[in-house]
Amino acid sequence: MHAHKKSSKWKDIHIAKEYLDKYYSNRGRWHVAEIISDDTSMSRKIKKMQTFFGLQVTGKLDYSTIAVMKRPRCGLPDVANYHLFPGEPKWKKSTLTYRISKYTSSLSKQDVDRAVDMGLKAWSDAAPLNFVKASHGEADIMISFESGDHGDSYPFDGPRGTLAHAFAPGEGLGGDTHFDNAERWTTGSNGFNLFTVAAHEFGHALGLGHSSDPSALMYPTYKYQHPYGFRLPKDDVKGIQALYGTKTLEKGKPTIPQQPSFNPNYCDPNMSFDAVTGLGNELLFFKDRSFWRRHTQVASVRPSSIASSFPQLMSNVDAAYEISEKGTAYFFKGPHYWTTRGLQIQGPPRAIYDFGFPSNVQKIDAAVYLKNSRKTLFFVGEDYYSFDEANRIMESDYPKSIDDEFSGVEGKIDAAVEVNRFIYFFSGPKAYKYDTEKEDVVNVVKSSSWIGC
Repeated sequence: MHAHKKSSKWKDIHIAKEYLDKYYSNRGRWHVAEIISDDTSMSRKIKKMQTFFGLQVTGKLDYSTIAVMKRPRCGLPDVANYHLFPGEPKWKKSTLTYRISKYTSSLSKQDVDRAVDMGLKAWSDAAPLNFVKASHGEADIMISFESGDHGDSYPFDGPRGTLAHAFAPGEGLGGDTHFDNAERWTTGSNGFNLFTVAAHEFGHALGLGHSSDPSALMYPTYKYQHPYGFRLPKDDVKGIQALYGTKTLEKGKPTIPQQPSFNPNYCDPNMSFDAVTGLGNELLFFKDRSFWRRHTQVASVRPSSIASSFPQLMSNVDAAYEISEKGTAYFFKGPHYWTTRGLQIQGPPRAIYDFGFPSNVQKIDAAVYLKNSRKTLFFVGEDYYSFDEANRIMESDYPKSIDDEFSGVEGKIDAAVEVNRFIYFFSGPKAYKYDTEKEDVVNVVKSSSWIGC
């Protein structure tokens, strides 16, 4: 027992020494291969690291310091300048090319392409940058999955530990982004989510260093981010706009950061919806600050801003459903809901706990009213609840698992609606047509096809 304790303490010291040498030594400019000898004492480096992570600054290897060191993270040093690299390198042009030169075996090519595109889009949504995909030759941002020592003097360390690294803007290696092929890359929340890590690394490739704000995407350790509908946190928006300025729509008219003016690009193939519901003889599709009205008989689609039709809701509706025989619809946002008749909201918002949800439910992902059974299904994370509309009571043997009950529907459910006895489940860019009789998915289409794309 004693010997084991001692050896694990030495192991911790070894881990700490490696960690501090790697992330808290000034290694000189990126594309310099040699490591400059560095005599910063261990304790000074520990203090630097503790300050960065907001730990108690003791200069000692206490439990919480070691715990942070063992977290999977980005393989880029935390220099004192958290937001920009020393010397503030940035791209001198606004259109950048990128190319994925080596794929991973743990995901399909299509999944890798999608994660990369969405990771870049997070930044081009916040700053005046455009990314163009190249299929061969040398691109500004070369992206590859590499193992161990791969020739850039920053070898990967096998599973966990360092997940990826990227080089600051510049010629040659500048902007290049490498992922450790030894990791289990995924599109969900298990393993390491490729979108989450890619979006972080592209921040470096554009010139951002690490942030010491734990809510920022550029915080050094891994924290899963849901890819669809992802918006850059405030700190990251500030950082990227400090380098490249804000997006302007027309000359001389700056937009408000993070709030694109009402100009929904609705034929984006990755389009996903926040909520979908019938309303009278129309279907309504909500996304961010916009919604589309589609007449059920005619295939005409009109986009409008949510604020102009439903000023109380403004934006980001979580879920909605209609009980057509009553002419009433319900809109959900966080722990609140609004009741409408037609397009008129009736009265102030009320708490969703009226429906009988347990207090740990803070928001609803999707809701759908089933005409035949007069039940409303509410989707929350991986579970769903059933509300008996006839008796206005939550059914007692819920929540149940979505996976168990609705086989064939993949991914988190963003929105759901019943049309002609089929339930349509929207998950990211896909809409699943679910046959309640067969208890199976009978068709999958692009979500955007519902609004005429």
